[in-house]
Amino acid sequence: MNKVGRFIGTTVVAMSCFFAVESWASAETGYDLWLRYIPVADTTLLAQYRSVVTGLLVEGDFETSSVIRTELITGLDGLLNMDIPIAGLVDREGLVVAGTPDSSPVIDDLGWDADLSSLGADGYLIRSAVMNGKNVTVIASQSETGALYGVFHFLRLIQTEQSIGSLNISDKPRIKLRMLNHWDDLNGHVERGYAGSSLWQWDELPGTLDPRYTDYARANASLGINGTVLNNVNADSVSLSTSYLQKTAALADVFRPYGIQVFLTSKFSAPIDIGGLNTTDPLDENVITFWQNKADEIYRLIPDFGGFLIKANSEGQPGPQDYGRTHADGASMLAAALAPHGGVVAWRAFVYNDTGVDSDRAKRPYKEFIPFDGQFATNVFIQAKNGPLDFQPREVPHPLFGGMPNTRMAAELQITQEYLGRSTHLVYLAPMWKEFLSHDTYAKGPGSTIDKIIDGSVSGYSNSMIAGVANIGSDPNWCGHHFAQANWYAFGRLAWNPDLTSEEIADEWIRMTWSNDSEVVTTLKEMMLPSWRAVVNYMSPLGLHFTASKDHYTPDPARRNGGYIYADSSGIGTDRTRATGSDAVEQFFSPLREKYDSIASCPEDYLLWFHHAGWGATMKSGRTLWNELCFLYYDGVLHVTDMKQMWGTLQPKIDTLRFSEVESKLSTQETDAIIYRDTCVNYFQGHSNLPIPSSVKTMKLKTWNERH
Repeated sequence: MNKVGRFIGTTVVAMSCFFAVESWASAETGYDLWLRYIPVADTTLLAQYRSVVTGLLVEGDFETSSVIRTELITGLDGLLNMDIPIAGLVDREGLVVAGTPDSSPVIDDLGWDADLSSLGADGYLIRSAVMNGKNVTVIASQSETGALYGVFHFLRLIQTEQSIGSLNISDKPRIKLRMLNHWDDLNGHVERGYAGSSLWQWDELPGTLDPRYTDYARANASLGINGTVLNNVNADSVSLSTSYLQKTAALADVFRPYGIQVFLTSKFSAPIDIGGLNTTDPLDENVITFWQNKADEIYRLIPDFGGFLIKANSEGQPGPQDYGRTHADGASMLAAALAPHGGVVAWRAFVYNDTGVDSDRAKRPYKEFIPFDGQFATNVFIQAKNGPLDFQPREVPHPLFGGMPNTRMAAELQITQEYLGRSTHLVYLAPMWKEFLSHDTYAKGPGSTIDKIIDGSVSGYSNSMIAGVANIGSDPNWCGHHFAQANWYAFGRLAWNPDLTSEEIADEWIRMTWSNDSEVVTTLKEMMLPSWRAVVNYMSPLGLHFTASKDHYTPDPARRNGGYIYADSSGIGTDRTRATGSDAVEQFFSPLREKYDSIASCPEDYLLWFHHAGWGATMKSGRTLWNELCFLYYDGVLHVTDMKQMWGTLQPKIDTLRFSEVESKLSTQETDAIIYRDTCVNYFQGHSNLPIPSSVKTMKLKTWNERH
């Protein structure tokens, strides 16, 4: 594994404050992510921070207490470019006091128990206070992990150059389980991974622990991510063998001080594969006993093990349907084995096998799962993708959200860019996820938004979960593209607080990852915020889907025509209406079903998802459908060209290595976008028999806002 350029490791980070900013910048590889504790550049602000922060008091001898102490020393030493003394008691102005009432007598004396109790175990307070007549900053939580989250919040304030002079911050997560799903195979390959091989060196575990495991845990803790599924949903049963569980236990020991639980995917056929049984029928007593014994073994090795993620009866994976049983039978059997230990089952809803369920693939997950609403154990989550198909550049929100009010639902978002240009294309995904999370399902009337379904508030559940398919690999910059780091960051921030805006998250990430310089911040936001809509435009505008080839990267609309695209001489789009189509609109609540069913009221972003529209149909822009389609394809490419030019203006303000690497990616993205545009437009022109409008071919480069 390449360790060049690491500044995140404890030894090098502790020394970083001795380097000049220019020296730091010239050596950066992106390994530091958003945890670049470089000295504050604004000298006035730096003086203010130094007057507020003069020392550190972190009591407690827990592992997490040590992590808190180290993070504060590293962060404050680097940001303030000074040695931060450690205090034994409150005897000076400007101490930062961090911990819990149990670990810190001085925090206990503040009497904040009621306030902390209302925030739960992961919540925290950051307050300016007076102790022993001294002005201090207190970071407090009921738990050590919550205090660590508060520490990262406090450091983020300094990183983004905000005031810390008079603080009264109260924060807690909306969603209880905030997880990464790694699609990592045991041989080091990462399915849908575009940033190198797996982080997990299974052949070296449990004896050798790469320092990068700690860096990974630290980065996740800084976002409040508290769970990680280590292995691929297309699981290998050997991951549940004793020898591999010992390896997993070693990783769990590294992650535990950072508040991160480990989960594993489990192959449903494990009782046969490694248990010596001839069946995996979930109602068979021997199968039930196998899973109970396996759960007991796991929890002896990993007392805080989180549970199982299951892909069953999908894409050839075994499952309960192989024995005439239901998804509820399989999930609840596993849940019963985990329940005595406090574990959960995340049962994926990604099913689309054409076994007589429905001819329309988009309808199959709903039809397979809705009959079993209320039949799943209370420690089971149905984990559904954001859309009913397969992580397309844009999908209509999954109708299962809202459709199963008596079942705990977890959202599965894809951080890795499977259909969105992999780690080559700059695509900021927060706007995509915000559109999904804020979507009103009307399941229990207006306001039944998806974020309120997955946080449990719509149905009154205390347990809640969100998962993101990780884009992390062994590349020095973790994600294969420096800007792909923003999607890891955005997922964590939205998992904690779905109310944050895409712009707020981008602003934080830019300031922490690149610079607080106003030109850098403004320019990068202008690049990032429209980038998702741009890639939708040059890949699959107006609700088109599956325009990519089998490799999920290059364009091949012909391959999917007649199955998903349905382009012919009369028009284009998939008819999912009641009267003439597959009636997929029926899976949505009123008034959405009526809105989607009518071509006049269907949002244009989903138009070709629900309707086969004529080439001459009039769009809101006044253009015909054909001309609008061409405009969007060309417009998407223009934004990539725009990003490339904007990035070039920042060369004097960006470190050399990262600048050149992003510049190269943008050049490739521009080439790819043109190929995608031309392939699709030329193919569809063969059906429309209409000319490509000269106006789109001669569109001048303008900013996104100027064109829209």
